[in-house]
This record gives sequence, structure tokens and C-alpha cells, in this order.
Amino acid sequence: MTEESMPRVAWGITGAGDMLRETLDAMRSIGEAYAGKVEVEVYLSKAGEQVLQRYRLLEELKEAFRRVLVEKDSNTPFMTGRLQLCHYRFLLIAPATSNTVAKIAHGISDTMLTNAAIQALKAYVPVHIMPVDYREGTTVTRLPDGRALKLRVRKEDAENARRVSEMDGVHAFEEPREIEGIFRVEFGAL
Repeated sequence: MTEESMPRVAWGITGAGDMLRETLDAMRSIGEAYAGKVEVEVYLSKAGEQVLQRYRLLEELKEAFRRVLVEKDSNTPFMTGRLQLCHYRFLLIAPATSNTVAKIAHGISDTMLTNAAIQALKAYVPVHIMPVDYREGTTVTRLPDGRALKLRVRKEDAENARRVSEMDGVHAFEEPREIEGIFRVEFGAL
């Protein structure tokens, strides 16, 4: 299979630190398993780049994935055109902040990743999204220094995750380990 004919996935990373390490580990494992069969192109929001730097994961991400692009504005880099032309099999946004999820839930497309999600859906390109605020209640996340941080997932944020999960063409999921199943469904087991 030539590089031009290889199926591609657009992976968007927002400014969420929760489950970031686990998501990177899952995607690196998938990237290795599907090497030469699927190309994963990574798109970082501005906040995503900052959070990756803070967690000291940016260089690790760049070593694992050949193409890593950072948001300049809502259309740069111009991934929406590539989504509309079905250049990607699907768009994966993981982890997704409550801000990103709320914007997608309400059709607001003023950032690179929210614009990409809305445009992907218009072009019938599936969107898989992992909201960090998936379920109302209390959650524990890890800070960059490893300390635990207890946070409340507000009912409004969980409601937006539910709203997104009910959108046509969107699959919302809760944990990074579920990403492997998405790839299996889309590309078959290896």
C-alpha cells in the first residue's frame, strides 16, 4: 500500500490533561499495531499543545507520530477541507475538554477542532469523541507532577456529553482503552 492510498485518521487533542497519558499510550500502541496500514495525523489545539508541554508529553507525541500540527486559528491548519473530501476515515477527539464538547453539542465551530467536528459531520465523516466530563459526579485526575486532584463533573458538562453522544454521526466514549475497538471496527482486527 502506498502512502497516498493508505487510510488516514485525524486525531485531535484539546487542552484536557485528564486521561492524556493513557490516551497517548493507547494511540501509540494502535499506531504501532496499524503501522503501514493506517496513518494517524495529529492536530493539537493551542491549549492541547500547552497541556502536552506541561505534562512533558509533547516530544513523546512527536516521536510517535510523523505528522503533528498545531492550531493557528479555526481554519489553520486547514483540516476541514481534508475532512470534507473524506481524506480521513474518521475524526477522533481525545481527550476532549468540557468546552470543546459544549461547543460541538451546540453547533459552535470557532476553533480548529470544533470546526473540524462540525464539518466532518456535514460530510458524513464519523466523529469519535472522548469527553473528560462524561459522567456526573466526582472524578480523580493526575496533575503533571503526579499528584491526585479530585474534581466535580457538573451535571451541565455531563449533559453536553450526553447531547453529543446522541448526535447523528458521533460516537462518544468514556475511556482511552475503547479507542482500540474503534480502530478494529473501522479497519478490522490485525
